[in-house]
Amino acid sequence: MADSREVGEKGEEIAPLPPHSEQEPGRTAGFVIVGGGIAGVTCAEQLSALSPDDPITLLSASPLIKSVTNFRQVGRAMEEFDVEEKTTGALQKACPNVRVVQALVKSLDTDKHEVYTEDGETFPYTKLCICTGGQPKLITKDNPHVIGIRDTETVQHFQQKLANARRVVIVGNGGIALELVYEIEGCEVVWAIKDDSIGNTFFDRGAAEFFLPHLTAGKCEEKKPLKRLKYTLTESSVDSPKKGETAMGGALGPDWKEGWRMKGKQDQVAHQVHVEYQCEVQEVLTREEFNRLGQAAEHFPGTSRAEEQNDDWPVYVLLTNKRLYGCDFVVSATGVVPSTGPFLHNTQFCVAPDGGLRVDDHMHTSVPDVYAAGDVCTASWEPAPQWFQMRLWSQARQMGSYAAKCMVADRDGEEIDLDFCFELFAHVTKFFNYKIVLLGRYNAQGLGKDHELLLRCTKGLEYVKVVLQAGRMQGAVLIGDTDLEETFENLIINGMDLSPYGEDLLDPNIDIEDYFD
Repeated sequence: MADSREVGEKGEEIAPLPPHSEQEPGRTAGFVIVGGGIAGVTCAEQLSALSPDDPITLLSASPLIKSVTNFRQVGRAMEEFDVEEKTTGALQKACPNVRVVQALVKSLDTDKHEVYTEDGETFPYTKLCICTGGQPKLITKDNPHVIGIRDTETVQHFQQKLANARRVVIVGNGGIALELVYEIEGCEVVWAIKDDSIGNTFFDRGAAEFFLPHLTAGKCEEKKPLKRLKYTLTESSVDSPKKGETAMGGALGPDWKEGWRMKGKQDQVAHQVHVEYQCEVQEVLTREEFNRLGQAAEHFPGTSRAEEQNDDWPVYVLLTNKRLYGCDFVVSATGVVPSTGPFLHNTQFCVAPDGGLRVDDHMHTSVPDVYAAGDVCTASWEPAPQWFQMRLWSQARQMGSYAAKCMVADRDGEEIDLDFCFELFAHVTKFFNYKIVLLGRYNAQGLGKDHELLLRCTKGLEYVKVVLQAGRMQGAVLIGDTDLEETFENLIINGMDLSPYGEDLLDPNIDIEDYFD
């Protein structure tokens, strides 16, 4: 196991800082954050801004960290940003009181207020924030032909396997799966989803129909420079410390696919995707198990069984609809599970049914002086009517920032109100090269049957859906450059009665922005 070490901006090792007690005798340890992803780094940056004279230690399992850049507030709750992959030295340079250590956490003693790492280091704390994110929920473990995608290292592994692949099976219907099926070229893609429409995590069936033509159409390449720096991990830095189920790099950000080559070995195949609806993986079979099964494998639509009869695939996937496909490898994109790993041993954390650490409306866990933010936690306060938790990088940033404010306020004995970002669910992203804005209860989550929908769709251009209840807007889905997001955000927050306007609300001939300005 490698020693804990601090890494400079150019990859050089930095002499470790002396323990805080040696720097300022008589003072107790400072803030400690575990996790170098978006939540953890945002928390460290915010703590540094609020408490520039207090020591802050960030423990990261990876030599690279994820940092938010180009942040832009586009509404009261909406925000856009890029994520840069940085060396740990860059954070230390920007925040002089932040010490970044690459190490794996082994255990936590909440009575002594100490964090222990795998190489024997001890990190005392006054306030601790756990930001270890989540790990891929793999359909099967310890299978070399099944991979998950979560951080830079797993993307590199995927890219290497794809370069020699003729066919890949993607399992899952969330954001990573949506992006993969659009980006992969030169390789046949079988996409297995448990729902009756694509993108069920984000869209209804109408929006799914809007996107369907793009599954097989050629991609529209964007000619624009990358907005983030990209670092390459050397083999030694990836392997040290060794990653396992409890240690991964920070989660991928909104532009994770930019700059990565996602091309298989079949130059004659441009963009071919076949969707298997309402099914899950029943079994992943080796070549030998497939031969013993005695069932013929399905041929990819557009090819004949004769063309595939001599194909000898390294792995086969049997779906619950009894269809069987051979492929070069499987991508398990069925979501993440909170990475609580070493923190649940000998501690009194309250854990939510989804496996996350329960936090209150100040991001505080059930353990004194221990906070949590991002995918590792589960919001357990009574949410605002138009907000709910979803494990997204946008909420990871918000939680990390708010947790830092709460930690400082608690230390100083001050009261702090719940941040406004938790008043309205708002997520801005991009799928199939379209801008996507999701607001409030955008899929009528939790509204029952007592609601109505207004729709406007222009094929290939835009898709707009508004969710109304008792005449008031509860949520919206905006696909394309609609320029309606700020107006709709305000209408949801203000709770204005829109009954008098009816379907005119989405009339393209009415400038709704000016109307409700």
